[in-house]
Amino acid sequence: MGRGEWGHNGRCSYRRATLVVCSVNVVVAVYVLRSLYASLYMYPIGDTLSTFRYTTDQIRKMEESNQIRKASEPTELINLVTQLKKKLTREEGVVELPQHLRQKLTDEILNRLRSLDSAANTTEQREAVETWRREKLREANKIIRGKTLNSTILPKEAGIIARALKSDWTEFAIELGFWIPVAIINREHDDKPDGEDEFDKEILPGKQPPPECNAELHTDYDGAAVRWGLTHHKESAYDCCMACLNHAKQAKPDQKKCNVWVYCPSETGCYSPDIYEHKNQECWLKYSETPKLNFKDKYPESYRDSHPNAPVIVPWVSGVVSV
Repeated sequence: MGRGEWGHNGRCSYRRATLVVCSVNVVVAVYVLRSLYASLYMYPIGDTLSTFRYTTDQIRKMEESNQIRKASEPTELINLVTQLKKKLTREEGVVELPQHLRQKLTDEILNRLRSLDSAANTTEQREAVETWRREKLREANKIIRGKTLNSTILPKEAGIIARALKSDWTEFAIELGFWIPVAIINREHDDKPDGEDEFDKEILPGKQPPPECNAELHTDYDGAAVRWGLTHHKESAYDCCMACLNHAKQAKPDQKKCNVWVYCPSETGCYSPDIYEHKNQECWLKYSETPKLNFKDKYPESYRDSHPNAPVIVPWVSGVVSV
C-alpha cells in the first residue's frame, strides 16, 4: 500500500509515467537534430565562409552613390552655422559695461593715443593700447584684492572692469567704438637685372592713357578727393583718366572739377600712410588749384625710416589734366 502504484481503472504506476516522459524527450531530441541537419543541408558551411565579391559595375554604382550623398550635404549651411556659433560665443564673452564706464575707458584710451608721436603708425598705436589694457587690468586686480591705490577705478567698479578687460579684447574694443586696423605691409616684387634702370620700358597694363592724361608712373599727386577710390575701381589707368575728364565735364558750376587722377595698377595693392588698405584698380579723382606731388619715383629713405611699412618704389600712377 506504500509502493507508489495505482490500482486498476485507468491508473498507472510511476514506472510507466517515467517511460512516457523519456519517450517524449527522445522524440523532441530527434526533431531538433533533424531541424539542424536540414539547415546544414540548405546552407553549407563552405558557402557561409566564402567571400562575397562585388562586380566592377556594382563598385562603380556604390562610388557614385557616395559622391551623390556627399554632394547633397549642405556644406555651406554647416559652415554658416559654425561661423554663427563662433560669433555668438564671442558675443557672449563680451562684458556689457555701464555707459559711464564705457566713456571713462574710452577717454583714457584716447589720452594714451594722444601721448604718442604724431607720426606713430598703426603698430605703435596697437602696442600703446595693449600696454594700457595690461596696466589697467593689473590695477583692477589689485583693487579687487583689497589694496588701496590712487586710481580712477572705484572698488565697486573693479570687478566688472577686470572681467571686461579679460574678455575678447577685439570685440570689446569695437563695443567701445574703438578700432585700429592691422598694419598692411606692401612689398614690391623686384626681378630686374642688376644695372638696369628701374623704370626703363615700363608699360601700364590695359589700354594706354592718351597724351592729354599726362600719365606719370610711380607718382602720387595730392588734392581734395571728389571721388573716393576705395569704392571707385577702374580696369585701367586709361579708364581712370577718362573718369576724371568726364567728371570735369559733368560737374555743376558750384562743384569742384576733377583735374587730378591717381590710379593703383599693382596687383598686390598700393601703399599709403593712411589707415586704409588700398587695393588694385582703385581710382581716386581729385581737385587741386595748384597740384602738388606727394611722392615721386621712390619714397625717401628718411620717410621709410619713420614708416617701416612703406615700399621703396611709389606704386601709384597719376596725372594732371586741363579742365
